Amino acid sequence: MADTVQYRLERMTDELDDLERRGLFTRAELADVVRRRRDFEFRLRRHSPLRADFLDYIAYELRLDALRNLRKRAIIRATAEEDDEDDRHQEDDDDDEGGKKKRKKKNKKWKKSISDIAGTLRVLDIYRIATVRFKGDLDLWFKYLEFCRDKRHGRMKQVLAQAIRYHPKVPGLWIYAAAWEFDQNLNVAAARALMQSGLRSCPESEDMWIEYLRMELTYLNKLKARKVALGEDVKTLQKNNDDSGHWKEENKELFMSLNEEGEGPKESSATGVALEEKEDLFWQQGLLIIQTIYHGAVEALPSSLTLRKKFLEILNSVDLTHSDELKIEVLDDLKKDFSHSEDYWDWFARLQLSDLTGSNPSNRKDVLSNKLNRSVQVYDEAVRKLPTSKMYSLVHFICAEMYENAESCGCLTEDLACQYVSFCLKLERVEEAKNLAEKLCNGPLSNAANLWCLRASMEINSCATATGNSINNENLNSLFDLFNTVLLKLSITETEGLWHMALKLFSHEKIFVEKLVKCAVLSLSSAGGSDSGASVSSAIVGWYLQRDGMKRARKMYKRFLALPRPSLKFFQYCIELEANLAAIGDHDALVNARKLYDSAIDLYPQERELWRNYYSLELKVGTSETANSVYWRARKVLKDSTALTTPRN
Repeated sequence: MADTVQYRLERMTDELDDLERRGLFTRAELADVVRRRRDFEFRLRRHSPLRADFLDYIAYELRLDALRNLRKRAIIRATAEEDDEDDRHQEDDDDDEGGKKKRKKKNKKWKKSISDIAGTLRVLDIYRIATVRFKGDLDLWFKYLEFCRDKRHGRMKQVLAQAIRYHPKVPGLWIYAAAWEFDQNLNVAAARALMQSGLRSCPESEDMWIEYLRMELTYLNKLKARKVALGEDVKTLQKNNDDSGHWKEENKELFMSLNEEGEGPKESSATGVALEEKEDLFWQQGLLIIQTIYHGAVEALPSSLTLRKKFLEILNSVDLTHSDELKIEVLDDLKKDFSHSEDYWDWFARLQLSDLTGSNPSNRKDVLSNKLNRSVQVYDEAVRKLPTSKMYSLVHFICAEMYENAESCGCLTEDLACQYVSFCLKLERVEEAKNLAEKLCNGPLSNAANLWCLRASMEINSCATATGNSINNENLNSLFDLFNTVLLKLSITETEGLWHMALKLFSHEKIFVEKLVKCAVLSLSSAGGSDSGASVSSAIVGWYLQRDGMKRARKMYKRFLALPRPSLKFFQYCIELEANLAAIGDHDALVNARKLYDSAIDLYPQERELWRNYYSLELKVGTSETANSVYWRARKVLKDSTALTTPRN
């Protein structure tokens, strides 16, 4: 062992002499270097050297070589400054020529010598011994490869071959080797051969298939750039011809015109056709390669969802002609093979939300709304096909994410908020749904009637669940405050559903109904003759009719009719009440019905159906005189002799 160490140290004499001769290290420093190297060599020659021994030796040599390089630069810089100073003191040409010769003589010793390459060779030798000792250490192999790549040493191919021979089932080595051939050695054929050999050795590696596709697409993009530079960018590998022209226009300083004089139109047209045919053939070959890679990957890994997702992501990230057909094929295969997987549906729904950042701010809200709707439709289909707990959990998570994104972008809509709250209820997250609805109703969506309705129904169900089927007075007061807030805030047209909900809830509490009547009067006074207002007022009159009788109901509807421009629909409801009583012989009801008809005709004189109903009432329960009176009034107002003819079914 000592003889071997001594032999290796003696081989360093030329390097050490060169370091001393150049003035990079002193004799004492070189003695310390020799001592340290002797220690490292003995550590490597012992019976069972450790991996750390090799790495420590390599680290020392790298530090030593960095110090040598640093001192070399300092000496060269100092020498250059000294020479510049000498040049300023030269007075004649002869002296100047002598100075140049002197400077040339000084700079001769800084030409590349043995000390410049000895450090690199020694580190390579240590790595070689280490990899022979620790063949299975992949980290050591990659350190070896990285050092060869950084130093651009010719041993790189040999080291790659050795690493692959010892580890043929490691996809990372094949990928590393192909990447070096493609990027550093610029040998596309060798890179493709390495990837294909790696796929034969590791056919179930997703990374191998993905990197092979990425390499081929990168190569196609390089060919695209080459065609653009050569002026052959008719339509190859681009979705829009304007993109290539725009790119070329922005980078016109990179190009040199080869035909400044121009050509005739016939010759130019013929050249264009030839280029198109050439490009079509080229693209067909490129597309065939990509399809072959995809089909080979699917055949090798038929159950890998991640592989196909990555394939689609790569296809979306590049701008290639006819790639849409392949994307559609990938999506169809995904749905056919993974429709039973919750992860597929979750990914496909998230795919609908992609590329939001690229949209125009002016129509960003519409774009987001459309994407959210498509995503919700995907989740609806997923829940119908896979009603599992995992699917519901994924849907809740993405809905929460969609809600947060929409709220942060200022694009939160009433429909999205209601969908999210409803979904929380489906997952039995009642408290979360209640808190969210309260936050939105008191914040950005304070005018969302549907959200208020959803919140009110949740509060009613919560109170009923807490106290049994009946609701105590305390809860009734809190619920009335909630209804009172929204009913006074929003128009009766928007809150028709809330009105009916409140009347049903407080139907057994007269005090609250009377308060609702006061609120309804205020809302109806501004609603005018809307059908929503007629529905609410009819419900209130009906409640009084059932509870207190016709006399009280008559008083209530007269109160509503006294408001500005009551609805025709409400007139018809009140007339129907009175007409039903008049049909059984109630004379007061007939009088009231005639008054209602007269009031309604004053407001809506051209309503033919109203005149027909009035005439029919007089024919049934009135006299011939009153019937003729209505008949002639109608003819005069409507100016039509056939207006009161009852239409046949």
